[in-house]
Amino acid sequence: MIFEKNVPIRLRDGTVLKANVFRPEGDAPVPVLMTHGPYGKDAHFEDAFKPQWDELKRLYPGIDTEGSTGKYLRWEVADPERWIPWGYALVVVDSRGAGESPGTLWVWSPQETDDYADCIAWAGTQAWSTGKVGLLGISYYAMNQWQVAARRPRHLAAICPWEGASDMYRDASHHGGIFGNFFFELWYPKQILSVQNGNADSPYIDRDTGTTSTGEALSADARRSNRVDVIDEFRSHPLLDDWYAARSARLADIEVPVLSAGNWGGMGLHLRGNVQGFLGAGSQHKWLQMHGGTHWESFYLPAYVQMQKRFFDRFLKDEPNGWDEQPPVMLEVRHPDRFEQRFEHEWPIARTQWTRLYLDAQAKALAAEPVDAVATATYRAPGRGVEFHSAPMEASTEFTGPLSLVVWIRSSTRDMDLFVTVGAYGPDGREVLFRGATDPQVPIAQGWLRASHRKTDAGRSRPGQPFHTHDEVQPLTPGEDHRVEVEIWPTSIVLPRGYRLAVRVDAQDFEREGATGPRKGSGPFLHTDPLDRRPDLFEGDNTLLTGGRYDSHLLLPMIPARDR
Repeated sequence: MIFEKNVPIRLRDGTVLKANVFRPEGDAPVPVLMTHGPYGKDAHFEDAFKPQWDELKRLYPGIDTEGSTGKYLRWEVADPERWIPWGYALVVVDSRGAGESPGTLWVWSPQETDDYADCIAWAGTQAWSTGKVGLLGISYYAMNQWQVAARRPRHLAAICPWEGASDMYRDASHHGGIFGNFFFELWYPKQILSVQNGNADSPYIDRDTGTTSTGEALSADARRSNRVDVIDEFRSHPLLDDWYAARSARLADIEVPVLSAGNWGGMGLHLRGNVQGFLGAGSQHKWLQMHGGTHWESFYLPAYVQMQKRFFDRFLKDEPNGWDEQPPVMLEVRHPDRFEQRFEHEWPIARTQWTRLYLDAQAKALAAEPVDAVATATYRAPGRGVEFHSAPMEASTEFTGPLSLVVWIRSSTRDMDLFVTVGAYGPDGREVLFRGATDPQVPIAQGWLRASHRKTDAGRSRPGQPFHTHDEVQPLTPGEDHRVEVEIWPTSIVLPRGYRLAVRVDAQDFEREGATGPRKGSGPFLHTDPLDRRPDLFEGDNTLLTGGRYDSHLLLPMIPARDR
């Protein structure tokens, strides 16, 4: 393997970015796999994310002994020691203002997308390149794939966004219109500012050089002047406006083959976007793969790496390996104790039987038939709310697809945040929990809605997925009744006979009863920003209304077995 460090890539405006290039020995040109982003191309996975590394090593002890030394493993980036022997080149680029690349750090900006397109054009014209470039990476390295692919840069031939949001507003910064803490509390200081170009105090050391990999040292004042504070930008745009439009891909403009891989447990960032990216992409050839487990493990596990390889072998090497003969939807259907792989031909699944379970505030139940008696349930905001339980399942029942909650509300305040959680309980009364993408124990599904953002677009709404426009604020009138629809992110669960389904509505982020530690069921994706959730707007009595004319219900995608 040839390893070239800090290879310069000159952009259209004269700026030079630095890239690490890994490629096979010899003169034969090969296709290219690329990532471009701000996480630091020289920070080893183990050094930058040790808890996640330790968990990955537990799940896959051979990651740095079987076919790879692990020397070049980076967070959320493919391992060159596995891909180079298969006849690929890997190019890992420090984006502008990050790592070894100088300039103004402006994450998720149109400028960064322009830079990415320039890097793809560069990779496609190198002597060691066949002229076909694919994109492969997790999270940030997936999210910006949607953005740049919609630009249709020359030489781009296929993309594989692995657990990556596609809608900057709905998937990332504002869940149901509620501003999230994750970016400004955890992500921006730890993952972005720590490896900003010029940060001599970066905690991450380049194992090749024994020094930081952030270029020539700059003062704190110089670094501040060399970045645009994206958190302030998020705060300045509470509604979905042109600023977000410039940072969310025009999915219909994507034309290259797509393999979009999402995680059932990725609630809060990387789940909805993979499904919507698959649905919205204009590509003739596109596939959706849904799995479980942690946010980082599947990308590196052998079976999934082979899946990535088959996809790119087909579209970057033109190998007739049968990839494009398989159905477009590949699901790992979730059971309480396992996953079962299954192919489907569309999403949502065509044979879905849309099933309503009606909320009964008096009995705290989910009823199979409409409830006649009007009842109310009131709780204090912020705080925990009300949970509704179904009758035990009479037979094993599968719910796979999008789902939503229609609920009538009344509040003593001018606004109301609804945190909706769908869970399940076994015959012994214990909650059924799963390993989530970023939380050790998560429920089946979650959804959010700020009541003042309840406006929907009927033309773009679908069963189980109301489409909220988020383009205006419609305050509540205290004491009046309002009907709202809450989008709940997609899920998959097979509940055995005797299990119960549950839905709860809270006035704060979901937390498991008795949970300890920093992750209590919602991972790091919390919504406690005091500037966004002002007490004068949200502190008061929230009421749910059910029965009679109040058609409050949970809409579920029940999947019957296939006809044999």
